[in-house]
Amino acid sequence: MTKIKICGLMTRADAEAVNQAQPDFAGVVFATGRHRVTIEQAELIRTTLNDQIPLVGVFTDQSIETILSLYRKKIIQIVQLHLPRERKDVERLKAEGVSLIQVAVGFEQIKKMVNNPQDVSDYRLVDAGSGSGQQLDWATLPDLTRNKTFLAGGLNVANLQKAIDQVQPYGVDLSSGSEQNGQKKSKKKCKHSWRLPTEMERRMTNEKTGRFGQFGGQYVPETLIPELNRMAAAYEEAKQDPAFQHDYRELLANYANRPSLLYYAKNMTKDLGGAKIYLKREDLNHTGAHKINNVIGQALLAKRMGKKRLIAETGAGQHGVATATIAALFGFECDVYMGKEDTDRQQLNVYRMELLGATVHPVETGTKTLKDAVNAALQAYAANPDDIFYVMGSATGPHPYPSMVRNFQSVISEESKLQLQKAEGRLPDKVVACVGGGSNAIGSFAAYIDQPAVTLIGVEAAGKGLHSTDTAATIELGSTGIFHGMKSLFLQNKAGQINPVYSISAGLDYPGVGPEHAFLAATKRAKYVGITDDEAVGAFEYIAKQEGIIAAVESCHAIAYVQKLAPTLPKDEIIVCTVSGRGDKDVAAIAKYQGVEINE
Repeated sequence: MTKIKICGLMTRADAEAVNQAQPDFAGVVFATGRHRVTIEQAELIRTTLNDQIPLVGVFTDQSIETILSLYRKKIIQIVQLHLPRERKDVERLKAEGVSLIQVAVGFEQIKKMVNNPQDVSDYRLVDAGSGSGQQLDWATLPDLTRNKTFLAGGLNVANLQKAIDQVQPYGVDLSSGSEQNGQKKSKKKCKHSWRLPTEMERRMTNEKTGRFGQFGGQYVPETLIPELNRMAAAYEEAKQDPAFQHDYRELLANYANRPSLLYYAKNMTKDLGGAKIYLKREDLNHTGAHKINNVIGQALLAKRMGKKRLIAETGAGQHGVATATIAALFGFECDVYMGKEDTDRQQLNVYRMELLGATVHPVETGTKTLKDAVNAALQAYAANPDDIFYVMGSATGPHPYPSMVRNFQSVISEESKLQLQKAEGRLPDKVVACVGGGSNAIGSFAAYIDQPAVTLIGVEAAGKGLHSTDTAATIELGSTGIFHGMKSLFLQNKAGQINPVYSISAGLDYPGVGPEHAFLAATKRAKYVGITDDEAVGAFEYIAKQEGIIAAVESCHAIAYVQKLAPTLPKDEIIVCTVSGRGDKDVAAIAKYQGVEINE
């Protein structure tokens, strides 16, 4: 992954902000200019910064004695020097063991540095004009991939990913936020200067601690923390283990029936009269939904950890069915917790789980829906963590679940990205997916998050309307809180008590959302909208008649938004919409909603 260097820190607050972002390098400027720091400021920044983040000192004409003094006092760990510099100065620094970044400004200096066989620097940095904010002509740059070279100059949210893709630098050098389109912001605007661009905020979320900006974390009883940490460590090992990855991919291909189809919905496209619509058909997976992707991964991890029993929560029943399926395949015992209201409206999936050998526990407390099923599953897990592996169904809960579920579900967007490149030769303009807790949506978004030209749209369950209390539109209406082991957005009252929520869809009937979605919303990397019951039911009937697809009512929230969106876009734009599951389970409920009685 491209390394990140953030330069221009001036205050303790800047250092604290950098600690949250966790870049690979931070920098302070001793060269003349308005970001120049004193030795005392640099000392304060170094003592505030996390130890694992090396501090780079940026120099132009300062004496070697001054530079070495700062290095010996351990205020700085790396020296950044601007060319030209006398060779004897460089040799003195190297003799003391100093790691060195050589800076070349402008095309002629860059060409000279790149072709210099006597260069002894550890890193290189190329810039258009020493903090001017001007952008280099990336097309004219020599090959920068052979050395550890940082790209600087005029980088911002809009062009950052393009720069990384085109130049393929070792790292990017981001200023303190004062550069924008080749111009300086006013000092007034930069007074509290440091702000990481949105795309880099996403790249700097710390997967090892489960933080997504302010969201995520582990808010659980002390008795669970050691087990969660063991799980996190086992998962980190498994990610690096070729045998684990082989087993996971093998089961996806030969058991779950992946890759799933990317289907051009020509009838919808023609009928709606706007953008081209492609459907990512997770409904065609074994067990009929995206849930199997994640369950296979977690079950392999449970097996690796020596667990004998799987437990899970479920709303619509698809995650419960997937967990029961893999438990049967692997020989695990299996218990599934499901709200009593959901067992009543999803009786077919209850029977499926029992047919597969699972014990289904109807949860009678609270609102008797998904929230309460999660509560019951967490309580069962806390009571016996040594023997149980809790297979979390969504990208929610305490660390490591949000990151782990996202990674297992990212196969959705990894595939759609390749499939659309093959079909159209480019990326989509919009990616749309329904959001409850958020597993199918984060999987649908994952491969595009670092592609700022791709708009990400999550569709929530608005129930009877955003102005009604009968809704589950968490991101649009919620506030920051702590629940189910995570800090995220929740529908709650002023006292922090979780509100009852409602949706026709059991799978979206949840009062919170995964922390990464909360982060994507806060940083405006993704947009979230609400769709009502009536609109989702209309989409359920629309896609059946237009494309011959009976889609899950959860997925039909996304389809309903596509019905609104596509006609507003030009015909050369492309929408990819994820059909997260099939709708067999919903037929009776939708018929009842429409006043049609079915004798099951």
